[in-house]
Amino acid sequence: MPTPSVRLYRWDEIALEKVTEMISRKIITGEREMVTQIYLKRGALVPMHSHESEQMTYVLQGGLRFVINGEEITVREGEVLHIPSWVPHQAEAIDDTFEMDIFSPIRHDWLDGTDSYFHDKK
Repeated sequence: MPTPSVRLYRWDEIALEKVTEMISRKIITGEREMVTQIYLKRGALVPMHSHESEQMTYVLQGGLRFVINGEEITVREGEVLHIPSWVPHQAEAIDDTFEMDIFSPIRHDWLDGTDSYFHDKK
């Protein structure tokens, strides 16, 4: 059985992907987990969606207002929100926000461009 390779990543060497006019991201993946840096301008909306992946959202700067099961949850700098698999959620940036999301398993929709919920007009 081959030994898995270890790899060092540098955020400043990873291309910034423009998701919308208000949201950009950088992505690093392993085989079973994924870590991302997300940049949201104040007022940016991540529409209601759900996914197989468990999600940890760590707000480094700014703040996000989530709607989960009809409840608003505000996550501010230094706080982490855990969202279990398949729980529908949306988020709005209440300030210019820099955050990290960790997903397990990885979000294939983010890698193959099928994350169309960012662009759905409802």
